[in-house]
Amino acid sequence: MSEKSIVITHIEVQQENRNRQSVLFRWILVAPVVVLLMLLDQMVHYGMTTVVITVPVILTLLSRGVYPSWLLTYNHAIMEFGTRVAAYVFLLTDEFPSLERNDKVAVIFPDVEGGKKLSRGLPLVKWIFAIPLYLVGAIYLLLSIVATLFAWIITAATGKYPESAINIVYGTIIYWNRVYGYCIALVTDDYPPFTLN
Repeated sequence: MSEKSIVITHIEVQQENRNRQSVLFRWILVAPVVVLLMLLDQMVHYGMTTVVITVPVILTLLSRGVYPSWLLTYNHAIMEFGTRVAAYVFLLTDEFPSLERNDKVAVIFPDVEGGKKLSRGLPLVKWIFAIPLYLVGAIYLLLSIVATLFAWIITAATGKYPESAINIVYGTIIYWNRVYGYCIALVTDDYPPFTLN
């Protein structure tokens, strides 16, 4: 599978010289940004993401073979913002998640050429194909939470983020971005790998 056919995630992980005080209060500090992200992402827990983001893409791909550029831009912006929030929450960086793009956290979508590179019918069944991806992703998420709790203690005590936690947490963010790109944002038809890297 070529890199151009999957969603690529880059996070500049800050391992040394961490702000030990912000680590202690990270969940409180990030609460307003998480609420904003949930509002922008149309309350994922109530299924609104599918109605607002996925359904229009499916309909335009089916009827015209086109991926609307404004939806592609919106999906990209939301995914990058969500990745910045995740990097901060899971302690990969001390940089508070900004609303604007930055060089330290980037998500790169494959070129869909306005929808020409995407199947017209596959988006109707991707959610079924994604069920195993969600199950494996749930396990990865649990591992990331455990690794983050471990990293929280180490980072608060020493000011250094443990290398072992980076692989799990960063890999989980990469994994979920690929899954989101495949079955929600619909920017690729290539089935994402189950690996963390």
